[in-house]
Amino acid sequence: MSDPTTDPRPTLEAVAARAGVSRATVSRVVNGSTGVRKSLAERVRVAVDELGYVPNQAARSLVTRRHDAIAVVVAEPETRIFADPFFGLQLRGISKELTAHDSQLVLLLTEGPDDYARVGRYLSGGHVDGALAFSLHLDDPLPGVMRGTGVPTVFGGRPYWSDGQADIPYVDCDNRGGARDAVRHLVGLGRTRIAHITGPLDQTSAVDRLDGYREELGDGDPRLIEECDFTPAGGERAMRALLDRCPDLDGVFAANDLSAAGAIRVLRERGLRVPEDVAVVGFDDLLHVAEQTDPPLTTIRQDIQEMGRLMARLLLQGQGRVPGPGTGAEWAPVVTQTTLVRRASA
Repeated sequence: MSDPTTDPRPTLEAVAARAGVSRATVSRVVNGSTGVRKSLAERVRVAVDELGYVPNQAARSLVTRRHDAIAVVVAEPETRIFADPFFGLQLRGISKELTAHDSQLVLLLTEGPDDYARVGRYLSGGHVDGALAFSLHLDDPLPGVMRGTGVPTVFGGRPYWSDGQADIPYVDCDNRGGARDAVRHLVGLGRTRIAHITGPLDQTSAVDRLDGYREELGDGDPRLIEECDFTPAGGERAMRALLDRCPDLDGVFAANDLSAAGAIRVLRERGLRVPEDVAVVGFDDLLHVAEQTDPPLTTIRQDIQEMGRLMARLLLQGQGRVPGPGTGAEWAPVVTQTTLVRRASA
């Protein structure tokens, strides 16, 4: 009979032999169960480290009823996900929180109709313990697909169906308040013809920022509003359209930093000085964007990485895996504050 400690892949029996305890004790320690004396648990952990033991995930799931994996579902095409630093920051925050609690991030992207069925099958197949979803659009079938799977889900951004429902778990920033601060700052600089480059108005973040702009300025001139798609190229197109309609504008609030950067490029092309002729404020505070525009961008800061971390934590709290307010119907939305970061553009 071979010595279990010499097997190429260490087993529970090998760990038990090394630690001088029973197989059942090793199993309880590895699976995070309580009831094992501290000294024995420490011997098991030392043996696990010495042997390089890795638990069999399938067997572990049978005991813990967990898969230690969380799906992150992003309702945007792949080209957008990897080009927009917003998503990188949010994913970094999610990953850090999941890693701290020994969970794996599984990224699922939806670019076409076939992807929704694929995501639904995957989530229904019992591969993950929960899901995080963000960048939802108004006509997006994804929320319905996810509800149909029964998988616990936390949303990034206020879901469009959440009005008046306090038990839908989501994490968002104060988009409306941040927009008011941006416009108030421009008004304080003496600007009277303030334009707004919106985000895509099938997303609640863009709608809320437009509402904040309107709340601060009243009805205003509708010609000073131009819809964009949160991209630099979209910001360029929107800025050109605004200048063609309203060449006397003297301030711009852009709904994100990327579109603000595009707007500044067009203003300079048209021979307008920023901020002397036109002051510009963005939204996000993406440092490598805001600090590299010419001039550096005044913007509304939201802590994107922290919001990603809070999404993951809210999901883990709902599962009772980390301390929190409770589970299921006791989940509550989290809305983080924004701050004005003043640089040279306004």
